[in-house]
Amino acid sequence: MTTTLEPLRDDALASDTRALSAALGSLIRVVQFRDRDRACCYDISVSQCYALEGVVQAGGLTINELAAHLFLDKSTASRIANGLVDKGLLERARDPEDGRVVRLVPTPGGLDVHAAVQGDLDDEYGALLSDLEPDVRAAVTRVVERLADSFARRVDTSGGSCCTVAPPKTRSPDLPRFRSTS
Repeated sequence: MTTTLEPLRDDALASDTRALSAALGSLIRVVQFRDRDRACCYDISVSQCYALEGVVQAGGLTINELAAHLFLDKSTASRIANGLVDKGLLERARDPEDGRVVRLVPTPGGLDVHAAVQGDLDDEYGALLSDLEPDVRAAVTRVVERLADSFARRVDTSGGSCCTVAPPKTRSPDLPRFRSTS
């Protein structure tokens, strides 16, 4: 994808951009605290909750795959996985096609905890979406997916690395704002 930079000349778009940034920042802070409180109800950390979710959804992950999923380095992902193994929520298993490869797979207890957390989320999000029209619900989901994709593209997950590919540049307030065009 080739991008060029043009000044953001639309004042309404610039205002909406700042409003989205503020709203998203607030949302991220609240979700982090909510996730922390919810995860501790199941005796796991937020990171362990995301790791368990990734392993369950994939049906099994290597440590490198888990590190990429979590946007963490391999050693941190390994510590998180070890905690889940110690709690009996994950286990290590040899890959059936390549016995040299070790995969993390969920245990029945891990599947139960994941189902309970997912059920809580389904209840919460179902209540949030219940009074919206189906086309609005679909649009909300598309916007959130676009945000997640945009944020994920800025992170290098190859080899379990957690380095930002293109760190945001510090900008002087008096410089023009830019938008990318494809």
